Amino acid sequence: MRTVKKIHQPESDPIQDLTTDRVIPTRSIQHIDPFLFLNHHGPQEYPENNNGLPFGPHPHRGMETVTFILDGDIAHFDSSGQKSVIKSGGVQWMTAGRGLIHSEVSSEEFKQKGGPLEILQLWVNLPAKDKMCDPFYKGVQKELIPKIDLNDGQVNVNLVSGDWEGVKGPFQSGIGVHLSTIDFNPDSELELTIPKTRNVFFYLIRGKMEVNGQLVEAKRLVEFVNDGSMIKVEALEQSMLLLGYAPPIDEPVVSHGPFVMNTQEEIVKAYEDYKNGKFGSWSH
Repeated sequence: MRTVKKIHQPESDPIQDLTTDRVIPTRSIQHIDPFLFLNHHGPQEYPENNNGLPFGPHPHRGMETVTFILDGDIAHFDSSGQKSVIKSGGVQWMTAGRGLIHSEVSSEEFKQKGGPLEILQLWVNLPAKDKMCDPFYKGVQKELIPKIDLNDGQVNVNLVSGDWEGVKGPFQSGIGVHLSTIDFNPDSELELTIPKTRNVFFYLIRGKMEVNGQLVEAKRLVEFVNDGSMIKVEALEQSMLLLGYAPPIDEPVVSHGPFVMNTQEEIVKAYEDYKNGKFGSWSH
């Protein structure tokens, strides 16, 4: 079994009227290579005639964003011309690459009617050789995310990227990132086998479980030592897990605001390129 190194608690970091817990980075953990950042927005209820999400046009370079819409919706627009409205249960994957401007706001319907909202946004690093690749965006609704039932339907895997027992997720990562959300009924169990060469990102979205014998409560990030391949999960109540794993990139990480590069000089260049219009034009 993998040894649990530490269980990390997120830090509250509200954004306007949006309840936000920053899971990583915090004072206790910087990143789990190549997983750099996770914000957990909500859960909360928006009233009628609300302002929606506050993420207007902003740039990125050198990383990828993976956004899980657990409740509510996101209207995406970007400077490459991509746009979509992804609803509850769907996922957005954006590779910023050499540079992209995008906005993540609520649909007009959600702003008018309100309702429950809960969103996870994860940042995944790109290796130096891919940081200036062409930008990419794809949004997938819940119906197109494969659902794998395990243990007589007591455990349900929603496969986002990578493969699970021959089933492929709708997204394929260039660095081999596996991502899924997993729903557990109370008293259900799951044994995961993940190679020791992979770093594990293990975030309990809601519920309560024992992980390799240690109690883990909702909104906790479990950090493992890479000393074994087995993770045994026992759900003590209805639970939902964000599971990721990937080979580490093992390169310097220099981040500033929305840019993640390998050197400070590259960060300065990113700001210059953005100011000079090299991230595309914003016409929406």
